[in-house]
Amino acid sequence: MIDRRHAIFGTLAAGLAAPVLAQGKVGGGAAPADPVETIELWPGAAPGMPATPPVEKVEERSREPGYHNRTVTGIVRPRLLVFRPARANGSALLVIPGGGYSLIAMDHEGHAVARRLAAQGWTVFVLLYRLPGDGWAAGPDVALSDAQRAMRLIRARAATYGIRPERVGVLGFSAGGHLCGDLATRFAAPTYAPVGAADRLDARPAIAAPIYAVQSMTLPMAHGGSRALLIGKDASPALERAHSTALNVGARTPPCFLVHAEDDGAVDVGNTLEFRAALKAAKVPVETHLFAEGGHGFSLTLPDSKPASRWLDLFMVWAGTHGLGQGAAAPQRVG
Repeated sequence: MIDRRHAIFGTLAAGLAAPVLAQGKVGGGAAPADPVETIELWPGAAPGMPATPPVEKVEERSREPGYHNRTVTGIVRPRLLVFRPARANGSALLVIPGGGYSLIAMDHEGHAVARRLAAQGWTVFVLLYRLPGDGWAAGPDVALSDAQRAMRLIRARAATYGIRPERVGVLGFSAGGHLCGDLATRFAAPTYAPVGAADRLDARPAIAAPIYAVQSMTLPMAHGGSRALLIGKDASPALERAHSTALNVGARTPPCFLVHAEDDGAVDVGNTLEFRAALKAAKVPVETHLFAEGGHGFSLTLPDSKPASRWLDLFMVWAGTHGLGQGAAAPQRVG
């Protein structure tokens, strides 16, 4: 049996799934069913289209029978994949997979997490966001504009999904954790021109959970690959500061739940510690879980014998202390 974590994360940019993928045999196993409900983020073409638009590509990276590790690159239609629970608890999460800003890692940091949360009553929206290296006009803010728009659309459709607009949080992994932190600290930044009524709604998440997240854009702490794709390898100190989440924490930054393994060889645990210190200084509620073992990109793949395998359960308990998740009365779902 191949060790899944090492099979997935020989590099930081290990990845996973696309929302539109035919069922079939891959590596000896049937591909898991993709969600059938999709929300396009933008009416028509996404803003700031490059002169040569990227071409979306799905790649299966797993060689383990029955296990899937699909990556998606060249996102040209940013969108949300919707995971509806059997009974909505009134809370929703925007889930942002990682991939070093070079790809989207969707199976274990997207689909798997969404299914686990939906089983507990959460309505989950997995974000396929545009990648900053593809030449979009918004540059380093292109993924943030997709995340802001996603939050607003979720709130605009709250009644449809049986959720409450004030109970929408965000959870992200690795580079997706940077985007999660960016949304938590720069939710009000004007990164795109409004295109509809939803854009009048608040993009601030109720809670944020950056998991083994890229946070700093300053070397040597920064993850070099994510930094190069987001702001460029020769970025100025001013550009580094503008996209380092700890330096953008403010009084309205939502409560945060942080997870990192101290043996992470890809993203320095100092990223999480620096972000935590900024949250504490701003008196923003923060819960931090540092695990001795786990490496990078573990998501839900660790064996039960590893303490870090329990992080999602800890998150759901913590979310409950902030009014999200199980135990909260849900409005009646429509549609």
